[in-house]
Amino acid sequence: MTSLRERDAMTCRACGKEERASEGYPCVKCGTFVCVVCNMRGVVECRACAEKKIPTPKWLED
Repeated sequence: MTSLRERDAMTCRACGKEERASEGYPCVKCGTFVCVVCNMRGVVECRACAEKKIPTPKWLED
């Protein structure tokens, strides 16, 4: 008899680590999985959405 091994893991789209799917958040722009560790560090967008972001001009950063 084969054993049933369910997997509740997804790959974080911000850091690339595999984490439990129930312990994560969606990207604020596209809804892909962002792990709870990245979210606690302040990451709310996946890597693809963050790369599409228009950089802030230097004169507005201050």
